Amino acid sequence: MSLPPSQNPSIPILLKRLPHFEGLELPAYATEGAAGMDVLAAEDVTLAPGGRHAVATGFAVAIPQGFEIQVRPRSGLALKHGITVPNTPGTIDSDYRGELKVILINHGTEDFAVRRGDRIAQLVLAPVTRATWLKVDELDETARGEGGFGSTGGVVALGN
Repeated sequence: MSLPPSQNPSIPILLKRLPHFEGLELPAYATEGAAGMDVLAAEDVTLAPGGRHAVATGFAVAIPQGFEIQVRPRSGLALKHGITVPNTPGTIDSDYRGELKVILINHGTEDFAVRRGDRIAQLVLAPVTRATWLKVDELDETARGEGGFGSTGGVVALGN
Protein backbone atom coordinates (compact mmCIF):
# COMPACT_ATOMS: atom_id res chain seq x y z
CA MET A 1 0.00 0.00 0.00
CA SER A 2 1.45 3.35 -0.96
CA LEU A 3 0.64 6.80 0.33
CA PRO A 4 -1.21 9.21 -1.93
CA PRO A 5 1.12 11.90 -3.36
CA SER A 6 -0.32 14.48 -0.93
CA GLN A 7 0.81 12.34 2.06
CA ASN A 8 4.20 11.28 0.67
CA PRO A 9 6.45 14.18 1.73
CA SER A 10 8.85 15.74 -0.73
CA ILE A 11 11.91 17.58 0.60
CA PRO A 12 12.94 20.59 -1.51
CA ILE A 13 16.62 20.66 -2.51
CA LEU A 14 18.14 23.87 -3.85
CA LEU A 15 20.06 23.14 -7.08
CA LYS A 16 22.46 25.52 -8.81
CA ARG A 17 23.13 24.77 -12.48
CA LEU A 18 26.76 25.38 -13.46
CA PRO A 19 27.73 26.55 -16.97
CA HIS A 20 28.56 23.01 -18.17
CA PHE A 21 25.10 21.77 -17.09
CA GLU A 22 23.52 23.43 -20.16
CA GLY A 23 21.22 21.05 -22.03
CA LEU A 24 21.12 18.32 -19.35
CA GLU A 25 18.10 17.08 -17.40
CA LEU A 26 17.79 17.50 -13.65
CA PRO A 27 18.20 14.33 -11.58
CA ALA A 28 14.88 12.48 -11.78
CA TYR A 29 13.09 9.39 -10.53
CA ALA A 30 12.62 6.93 -13.41
CA THR A 31 9.49 5.35 -11.92
CA GLU A 32 6.87 6.13 -9.27
CA GLY A 33 8.44 3.61 -6.87
CA ALA A 34 12.09 4.53 -7.46
CA ALA A 35 14.12 5.35 -4.33
CA GLY A 36 16.97 6.95 -6.28
CA MET A 37 17.10 9.73 -8.85
CA ASP A 38 19.16 9.10 -11.97
CA VAL A 39 21.98 11.60 -12.34
CA LEU A 40 23.69 12.38 -15.66
CA ALA A 41 27.31 12.95 -16.64
CA ALA A 42 28.19 16.52 -17.65
CA GLU A 43 31.43 15.48 -19.37
CA ASP A 44 32.94 12.83 -21.62
CA VAL A 45 35.55 10.55 -20.09
CA THR A 46 36.96 7.11 -20.84
CA LEU A 47 37.71 4.79 -17.93
CA ALA A 48 40.43 2.23 -18.58
CA PRO A 49 40.18 -1.09 -16.71
CA GLY A 50 41.00 -0.29 -13.09
CA GLY A 51 40.66 3.43 -13.79
CA ARG A 52 38.56 5.85 -11.79
CA HIS A 53 37.39 9.42 -12.26
CA ALA A 54 35.22 11.97 -10.43
CA VAL A 55 32.64 12.60 -13.15
CA ALA A 56 31.15 16.10 -13.26
CA THR A 57 27.37 16.50 -13.04
CA GLY A 58 27.22 20.23 -13.79
CA PHE A 59 25.37 21.24 -10.64
CA ALA A 60 25.76 22.02 -6.94
CA VAL A 61 23.14 21.55 -4.23
CA ALA A 62 22.12 22.86 -0.81
CA ILE A 63 20.82 19.88 1.14
CA PRO A 64 18.73 20.75 4.22
CA GLN A 65 20.46 20.16 7.56
CA GLY A 66 19.53 16.74 8.93
CA PHE A 67 19.77 15.10 5.49
CA GLU A 68 22.45 13.76 3.15
CA ILE A 69 22.42 12.64 -0.46
CA GLN A 70 23.79 9.14 -0.95
CA VAL A 71 25.45 8.41 -4.30
CA ARG A 72 24.83 4.83 -5.37
CA PRO A 73 25.84 2.79 -8.42
CA ARG A 74 23.47 1.90 -11.25
CA SER A 75 22.91 -1.85 -11.26
CA GLY A 76 22.91 -2.12 -15.06
CA LEU A 77 26.33 -0.45 -15.37
CA ALA A 78 27.71 -2.72 -12.66
CA LEU A 79 26.34 -5.93 -14.15
CA LYS A 80 26.98 -5.23 -17.84
CA HIS A 81 30.26 -3.29 -17.66
CA GLY A 82 31.75 -3.54 -14.15
CA ILE A 83 31.26 0.21 -13.60
CA THR A 84 30.47 1.17 -10.02
CA VAL A 85 30.89 3.79 -7.31
CA PRO A 86 33.92 2.71 -5.21
CA ASN A 87 32.88 4.46 -1.98
CA THR A 88 29.34 3.12 -1.98
CA PRO A 89 27.32 4.82 -0.87
CA GLY A 90 29.10 8.09 -1.40
CA THR A 91 27.87 10.86 0.88
CA ILE A 92 27.11 14.46 -0.02
CA ASP A 93 26.91 16.36 3.28
CA SER A 94 24.40 19.13 3.93
CA ASP A 95 27.13 21.78 4.26
CA TYR A 96 28.91 20.97 0.95
CA ARG A 97 28.34 23.58 -1.77
CA GLY A 98 30.73 22.51 -4.52
CA GLU A 99 29.88 20.65 -7.70
CA LEU A 100 28.39 17.23 -7.11
CA LYS A 101 30.72 14.70 -8.73
CA VAL A 102 30.33 10.94 -8.96
CA ILE A 103 33.43 8.80 -8.48
CA LEU A 104 33.24 5.92 -10.94
CA ILE A 105 35.61 2.95 -11.20
CA ASN A 106 35.94 0.45 -14.02
CA HIS A 107 36.17 -3.11 -12.67
CA GLY A 108 35.65 -4.44 -16.20
CA THR A 109 38.21 -5.74 -18.66
CA GLU A 110 37.69 -3.13 -21.40
CA ASP A 111 37.73 0.66 -21.67
CA PHE A 112 34.37 2.20 -20.83
CA ALA A 113 33.26 5.49 -22.38
CA VAL A 114 31.12 7.79 -20.27
CA ARG A 115 29.38 10.31 -22.52
CA ARG A 116 27.79 13.60 -21.56
CA GLY A 117 24.13 12.89 -20.77
CA ASP A 118 24.69 9.23 -19.75
CA ARG A 119 23.00 8.08 -16.57
CA ILE A 120 25.93 7.34 -14.27
CA ALA A 121 24.54 6.87 -10.74
CA GLN A 122 21.56 7.27 -8.48
CA LEU A 123 21.06 9.89 -5.80
CA VAL A 124 19.09 8.98 -2.66
CA LEU A 125 18.03 11.64 -0.16
CA ALA A 126 18.33 10.19 3.35
CA PRO A 127 17.87 11.45 6.90
CA VAL A 128 20.97 11.69 9.08
CA THR A 129 21.01 10.54 12.68
CA ARG A 130 23.92 11.93 14.69
CA ALA A 131 25.55 9.98 17.49
CA THR A 132 27.09 11.01 20.78
CA TRP A 133 29.71 8.92 22.58
CA LEU A 134 29.22 7.71 26.14
CA LYS A 135 32.47 6.44 27.66
CA VAL A 136 32.05 3.33 29.84
CA ASP A 137 34.41 0.88 31.53
CA GLU A 138 32.56 -2.23 30.35
CA LEU A 139 30.09 -3.18 27.62
CA ASP A 140 27.16 -5.56 28.05
CA GLU A 141 27.71 -9.24 27.20
CA THR A 142 26.23 -10.75 24.01
CA ALA A 143 26.19 -14.24 22.51
CA ARG A 144 28.55 -13.05 19.75
CA GLY A 145 30.98 -11.31 22.06
CA GLU A 146 34.17 -10.23 20.30
CA GLY A 147 33.62 -12.47 17.25
CA GLY A 148 34.73 -10.49 14.20
CA PHE A 149 34.72 -10.97 10.45
CA GLY A 150 33.01 -14.20 9.45
CA SER A 151 32.26 -15.24 13.02
CA THR A 152 28.49 -15.53 12.54
CA GLY A 153 28.56 -17.92 9.57
CA GLY A 154 30.97 -20.18 7.77
CA VAL A 155 31.72 -21.26 4.24
CA VAL A 156 29.63 -24.22 3.13
CA ALA A 157 31.83 -27.02 1.78
CA LEU A 158 30.41 -28.66 -1.34
CA GLY A 159 31.04 -32.16 -2.67
CA ASN A 160 32.78 -33.75 0.32
